[in-house]
Amino acid sequence: MPAPANRLKHRLAAGETLYGCWLGMADPYAAEMAATCGFDWLLIDGEHAPNDLRSTMAQLAVIEPSSSLPVVRLRDDDPARIKQALDAGAQSLLIPMIESADQARRALAATRYPPQGIRGVGSSLARASRFSAVPDYLATANAQICLLLQIESRAGLAALDEILAISGIDCVFIGPADLAADMGHLGNAAHPEVRAAVMDALARIAASGKAAGVLSTEDDFLADCKAAGARFVGVGIDVLAYVDALRARARQFVGR
Repeated sequence: MPAPANRLKHRLAAGETLYGCWLGMADPYAAEMAATCGFDWLLIDGEHAPNDLRSTMAQLAVIEPSSSLPVVRLRDDDPARIKQALDAGAQSLLIPMIESADQARRALAATRYPPQGIRGVGSSLARASRFSAVPDYLATANAQICLLLQIESRAGLAALDEILAISGIDCVFIGPADLAADMGHLGNAAHPEVRAAVMDALARIAASGKAAGVLSTEDDFLADCKAAGARFVGVGIDVLAYVDALRARARQFVGR
């Protein structure tokens, strides 16, 4: 029995455009609710949300039975954290703040067993192998890992073409908010200079044959990103959806 097929990886490779939502509530009950909503993918955020390995694993468990495909964003490219996330059952990882081809290669190597990489071998006690119920896991796991790398700085953009030349990277994701900050426009991802850089990067990623990714809650911006070639498209954030709905409801009644 091989490792489970990674439907996100295969759908991106087939050229599909997939829409998803960021999960920052750090709670499996909230993740399970999101998994009923019909998104193509749901991203469990371990960088800016208060997630740890156990909360991430609990959210994976409730998303996996749904039609939404789970993705885990780690807080950095530490190989030890990559190893733990994979052993916990994540098959699709988004790694933030990639700024060089060497860093991209190291992240890729951390997701692959030798001789293709440096992933530690401990699957026999791990959720990834269904606790040794998948006998061929070691031989088949590499082919089912989906690696998404996040570019969100001028250094990352400068290295983009080198990064795109690396085989094994499935998607390159552009982060407009951090890119805006690095370009001197903190809090203003809508600045024309930032938007031009985002669109140029998305077009270059798409032209390389890899999937291009982006996140925004602005429909006009998303339309431009799709036109530039984005196919891994984040269209919502659970925290914002929750507080926006509650604040609107409060304004309707409180103080009147």
